[in-house]
Amino acid sequence: MAEAKQIPDEAEVRARWGDFAWTADNAEQVKAVLARYPADRAQSGSLPLLDLAQRQVGAETQTQGWLPVPVIEYVARAIGVAYMRVYEVATFYTMFNLAPVGRYHVQVCGTTPCMLAGSDDVLAACKNRGMVKGRTTPDGLFTLTEVECLGTCANAPMVQINDDNYEDLDYDRTIAVLEALANGEKPNPGSTIGRRDSCPAGGPTTLREMVDANHDYRDQWNKPEPAKAEAS
Repeated sequence: MAEAKQIPDEAEVRARWGDFAWTADNAEQVKAVLARYPADRAQSGSLPLLDLAQRQVGAETQTQGWLPVPVIEYVARAIGVAYMRVYEVATFYTMFNLAPVGRYHVQVCGTTPCMLAGSDDVLAACKNRGMVKGRTTPDGLFTLTEVECLGTCANAPMVQINDDNYEDLDYDRTIAVLEALANGEKPNPGSTIGRRDSCPAGGPTTLREMVDANHDYRDQWNKPEPAKAEAS
């Protein structure tokens, strides 16, 4: 089980983030988000605004981003609700980080399908790359977290790194993804063995005409069966 993250000292957090404010571009995005809801339902925007705030913090710190308490308070004021109403959203969804993370947040799925398919090898690759669950590497590059199902069971084992999924992993393919990121490269997200979406590993076995373009099968499906010859 991963160790609990150490929340930074409150005084330091307020000194760094107490004057948080939207960038000009993000302020426009906030207007667009809040325009989706009736004026008395601005609280409905708490989730997208927290995500926007976390991304702004990430851009300022060159990390995936996190939500310091003053930033959560800022979002609460922006939608006119009590701090607790927004804090409970931030603490419910694991997409939000309540403590600093590295540039790449490596979330390894350890739920049954991924475990049976080899997630232990994925974790071993992370460990041999210097990662410890619940910690950030000394260079600030990677934070490792073991998480529950991320919904890519057909392509297990997998990891989510920031906004991207990497699937069909083993030890060597995991190392390759991590090394590419460490070198400033952008590995192609998705399957690391070249399968498309969640197709069978050997390629599609049905509806093959749909792989590259839409195909209308109705003529084939609606053809009447040939009449059976009557017995003499």
